[in-house]
Amino acid sequence: MAGPELLLDSSIRMWVVLPIVFITFFVGIIRHYVTQLLHSDKKVDMEQVSDSQVLMRSRILRENGKYIPRQSFAMRKHYFNNAETGFFKKVKRKVVPKNPMTDTSMMTDMMKGNLTNVLPMIVIGGWINWAFSGFVITKVPFPLTLRFKPMLQRGIDLLSLDASWVSSASWYFLNVFGLRSMYSLILGQDNAADQSRIMQEQMTGAAMAMPPDPNKAFKTEWEALEIVEHKWALENVEEELMSKDLNFGTFN
Repeated sequence: MAGPELLLDSSIRMWVVLPIVFITFFVGIIRHYVTQLLHSDKKVDMEQVSDSQVLMRSRILRENGKYIPRQSFAMRKHYFNNAETGFFKKVKRKVVPKNPMTDTSMMTDMMKGNLTNVLPMIVIGGWINWAFSGFVITKVPFPLTLRFKPMLQRGIDLLSLDASWVSSASWYFLNVFGLRSMYSLILGQDNAADQSRIMQEQMTGAAMAMPPDPNKAFKTEWEALEIVEHKWALENVEEELMSKDLNFGTFN
């Protein structure tokens, strides 16, 4: 048998729900502009850009080489895969791994990221947890299992409370990760206010902190292009077109 339904005071909407939404939203706006002020242009390695373009050209040749004549395909494949003068055989890059402890630019970017992302989230989250602690402010419109209680009812240890109710602290974190559509609408797609996108980029950047070895990439692409055999997809296109019964009556 279900317990009695809770009746929330209407003042909670005005003094708890809306202030948390506005605080979270405006903190994201401020974070966006502070990030723009602290943004520094990264140095572009022309050699790395050139290597990525070569790998892209080779991949396009493998995927779309069937749409060019055999001689054109052979010329391009010879440029990349020739045993003596081929690009992937001749070019050898010297890989110098960067040490994040000695790279001042990497350390500076890390400090800026912590200043604009981690610190405001901790400060504002702690203040909201202190100022609005213990409030039950809303309820999701569908039933949930007990596994959702730690996520939706932070700061409220009440076993008899239904898991669908949301506490003030959990409401703040839901707004942090749920306002991305508003940020995209007001600030554009590439904004610094979307906390979930920033955390995803930081995780991706940590995984890609060590640059890949271009020599291994060249070897892998050489092997992939070497086994590709040309088969011209447009070889008999004229005969196939003329053999079809074309109805030009619709153009009259």
